[in-house]
Formats: sequence, structure tokens, C-alpha cells
Amino acid sequence: MSTQTSTAPTPAAAGERASLLRLYLGRGVLAVAWALAFAGAHEDVDAAAITLLVAYPLIDAVSSLIDHRAVPDGSERRVIAFNGVLSTLAAVAIGIAGAGGEAPVLHVFGAWAVVSGAAQVIVGVRRRGPELGGQWPTLISGGLSFVVGIFYNIQAAGADPSLDVLSVYATGGGVWFILQALLLAWKSRGTRTRTA
Repeated sequence: MSTQTSTAPTPAAAGERASLLRLYLGRGVLAVAWALAFAGAHEDVDAAAITLLVAYPLIDAVSSLIDHRAVPDGSERRVIAFNGVLSTLAAVAIGIAGAGGEAPVLHVFGAWAVVSGAAQVIVGVRRRGPELGGQWPTLISGGLSFVVGIFYNIQAAGADPSLDVLSVYATGGGVWFILQALLLAWKSRGTRTRTA
């Protein structure tokens, strides 16, 4: 017989956790798949490479929209909305920058990574707590995105900019999203065990 304890999550919190688990897992798998596709398609900044480059921030924009619809009103929701708009604008800017070659693309991607990473850290900090468990994968991913984005802009200004780094960026981001999903799954399992 199951009994509810004081540590059991509310139905709303349990629903948000399940929604985030699916979102993080899907986002992580898509990022890794994108990295594999881009690794073999970016030798030249041609139509295929630009399409993939535009698709990456659009994946983030769609993820932000899904996340935005799943969380209640508040400052966290506004940051998520901001990130969705930012990612949409980044997709447009990357598409335009693609005509100029690798350096402009890397500048735009780097600027987006800096601001988006900062937004991710803010959301991760606000989600820390007993209901959604530790957010350390999200915090590490956002922090790395911020730092790496600065590095991309420095590299873009140098003599030999390269888009090779973007596959590594997407793979790393995907792995952190998958780890966050696994952490939420573990948290959910622990909660069910305590309330059984």
C-alpha cells in the first residue's frame, strides 16, 4: 500500500520533472546527432553546412518553447522565453553570416553561446531545489557555453578560424543534457521508492 509522505513532490512538480526529463533527453540526443552530421558536412561553408548551422539554434529555440509552456509564470519562464527569442535570432544571423565564410559564422555562434550559456546558468540556479534535484549538469553546460563562446570570438578574429570546434561544442552540450535527464530520472526513482 502506498502512502504519501512529506517529501513527496506535488503532482505539478512531478509533471514538470517528467516534462524536463523528456526535454533534456531529446535535446541531448539531437545535439549529438547534429554534431555527427556537421562533422562530415562542414569542409566548405556551403548550403548543407549553413542549413545545419541554422538548424542548431532552431533546435534550442523549439526546446525553449516546449520548456516555456511547461513551467509556471515567473522569472524563470521569462529567461526561458528570452533564450528562445535569442536562439531564433541567432539562427537568422548565422544564416546571413554563412555568406561571409567561417569567421563571421564563428563570431555569431560564439556571441550566441555566451548569452545563451548565461541564460542557461540562470535557469539552472533557479531550478535547484528538492523538487527538480541537482542542476549541476545544466550549470556546468551553461558555464562552459559562456566560456567557449568567448574563445570562439577570439578564434574568429585570428588568422585561421575553423568550424571544427562546433561539433565538439554540440557533443559536449548533448552529453550534459543527457546527464541532466539521467539525474532527473534517478531523482524520480528515488522519490517513488521513498513514497512506496
